[in-house]
Amino acid sequence: MADPIRVLLVDDHQVVRRGLRTFLEVQDDIEVVGEAADGEEGVARAEELRPDVVLMDVKMPGTDGIEALRRLRECGNPARVLVVTSFTEQRTVVPALRAGAAGYVYKDVDPEALAGAIRSVHAGHVLLQPEVAGALLSEDDAYGSAGRGPALTEREREVLGLIADGRSNREIARALVLSEKTVKTHVSNILMKLDLSDRTQAALWAVRHGVTG
Repeated sequence: MADPIRVLLVDDHQVVRRGLRTFLEVQDDIEVVGEAADGEEGVARAEELRPDVVLMDVKMPGTDGIEALRRLRECGNPARVLVVTSFTEQRTVVPALRAGAAGYVYKDVDPEALAGAIRSVHAGHVLLQPEVAGALLSEDDAYGSAGRGPALTEREREVLGLIADGRSNREIARALVLSEKTVKTHVSNILMKLDLSDRTQAALWAVRHGVTG
């Protein structure tokens, strides 16, 4: 049996953390390794515990979730961050995705759907809702300048389109009949050419520029 997915809970409401922990602890493949009550503590705990996935609230006193996301990216923490928020506004969710979140769910999400989301982002997928994709398409965002960068090869565009579809490296390798190592090389080249930091930014860039799998 594979090792369980190690999860860190970051939310300023104790009752929310308790509810999340209660549900997640009954999942055979998920282990809650710690909790934090704000973004600053969340970053410190993520560095200490090195979880696979962080469930991060957005609105918290002091250091909020978006700033915590930026700090995790700056220090090179490999944890995948799934934003868990009660805010549905695009002006809240979109900045979180740009700061490095692998996706988001709402706090009233069905428990089984939450577990599925954790498994999905851990597998390398990006959870991008249609309404947020639409907002990204309509905005003159910070990634617009990447479109003037070096051209991608046809194969790189294929890989990028599949990243935008939420495919993991393994799934992309199967779809394109390539080795997983070759796919990783293509992903690295894409990020370098477009001056992006991670797969989430690549998926957002692809949506904005109409690159699909």
